[in-house]
Amino acid sequence: MQDAATQILAIALTFVLAGFVKGVSGMGLPTFAMGLLGLWMLPAEAAALLVVPSLATNVLQYLAGGNRLLLLRRTWPMLLMICIATFAATGLITGHGEAHATTWLGAALVAYAALALANVPFAVPRQREFGLSLVVGATTGLVTGATGVFVIPAVPYLQALALEKDDLVQVLGLSFTASTVALAAGLASRGAFQITAAESSALCTLPALAGMGLGQMIRARIAAATFRKVFLIGLLVLGADLVTRSLL
Repeated sequence: MQDAATQILAIALTFVLAGFVKGVSGMGLPTFAMGLLGLWMLPAEAAALLVVPSLATNVLQYLAGGNRLLLLRRTWPMLLMICIATFAATGLITGHGEAHATTWLGAALVAYAALALANVPFAVPRQREFGLSLVVGATTGLVTGATGVFVIPAVPYLQALALEKDDLVQVLGLSFTASTVALAAGLASRGAFQITAAESSALCTLPALAGMGLGQMIRARIAAATFRKVFLIGLLVLGADLVTRSLL
């Protein structure tokens, strides 16, 4: 009973912290939560817990802005490929690839954190958006299906579109919503997201929303650049630890 209570508390605190990160930065809930949950459960189990909180927070983030249709029209090729590739690749986190899923998760966290910390500026020409959107969407779907992490390479790509700050936060919510729906469908098709998993995931939504609300309230009081750097360094260490643990 004590072990079960400890695990429930740890899961709740994880989602509070992940929601806080999202409230401050507009992203990071699934990435941060997958990294922490991956320390003591299989990535497929962690991904199942993430479905409802991720969907709820990202839908709210997308709907909060005023350019919903414009952003949808601009990014639909990427979103379509994310859905197709994520659904097709979910077997990597639930099937034969399950034994390597923790390694892939850790590697994905390290890759994303290192890329973001490098902060190499690049831009996407408008005339090349359609083709690049298809490639980025397919790659993001493959990574999502293998690790449950939605950010690579979708986030760097969306940051390169030169969107306004509020539009970027909004389109990130849209991208993560598509990834969450596709991941949930893929997990369900493979028996990894059933009624009991859905109920457990729904229970994680309240602490995630509470943390998100707290993060939004104090966003203006935190230096965004400093918070982002600390967050990324934490992800880098967490990812390296997951890779090391899974290989030993």
